[in-house]
Amino acid sequence: MNKKNNIDLTGGVVLISFSMLLGLNQTLVKIVNYGIHPIFQVGLRSLIAAIPVLIFCILFKKKISIRDGSLIPGIICGAIFALEFVLLFFALEFTSVARSSILFYSMPVWLGIAAHFLIKNEKLNLKKLLGFLISVIAVSIALFTKNDLGEGGIIGDFFALCASFLWATIVLIVRKTKLNRSCPEMQLLYQLIVSSIVILPISYYFGFYFREINIGITIIFIFQAVVIVAAGFLIWFWTLSVYPATSIASFSFFGPIFGVFFGWLILKEEISILIFLSLALVSCGIYLINKNSE
Repeated sequence: MNKKNNIDLTGGVVLISFSMLLGLNQTLVKIVNYGIHPIFQVGLRSLIAAIPVLIFCILFKKKISIRDGSLIPGIICGAIFALEFVLLFFALEFTSVARSSILFYSMPVWLGIAAHFLIKNEKLNLKKLLGFLISVIAVSIALFTKNDLGEGGIIGDFFALCASFLWATIVLIVRKTKLNRSCPEMQLLYQLIVSSIVILPISYYFGFYFREINIGITIIFIFQAVVIVAAGFLIWFWTLSVYPATSIASFSFFGPIFGVFFGWLILKEEISILIFLSLALVSCGIYLINKNSE
């Protein structure tokens, strides 16, 4: 498909659908945590998701090679990816989906700040700086609003924020190293394969893999691995190959919105006025950071 200069109807539907999947993912992880230990869940999910991605690469003859200088940064990204999702999955053990969504999806804020110093031609202008300040206020509100889950909830909030930092770190490594020579599918394979190799052996030392596993949790877990991680990110990479990256990034503010919505809809989480305020501010901030300068 030819490159397009703007997001059309197809692109908009795809990007909003992908944002919905990402928002839903937080709720599904919290549900699966009841049946599968978070660390084992991270490793097993990566392993299962890698299989359809690898099949896709073979069928569509995608270039999957480690001889382009991408091996070392690919392994580093995979290890960071593993830690990122261990922190996120543990965060959802302790805090609400609403709070973790706001904190985790603040990633574009930290990426924008780091890119200002590390990536040429990605300096903060007044609009992006305003977006950053608004987002920092939003994250501060989320962090310092009373957490009904007590000290455990505060730990969960901290883990979600750290996972956001790690997500931004992965993006920076991809853009600043030879990993950017690899096709997006290969970048995803690095993260899935390395994280499964790192996490699955470690999970053994936590003493148990399964909690109260049942058919419902099993189906949700497989849906996560195959639909959200494998198919979802392959579709995401397709949009990157067709539409402008800056236009796509503007859709990232939907992530926390859908995260909070599904936490309320499925888990019946109560959402305070301050959390609504934090959600509105972080969404506005992310939009401003990613919006093209006029």
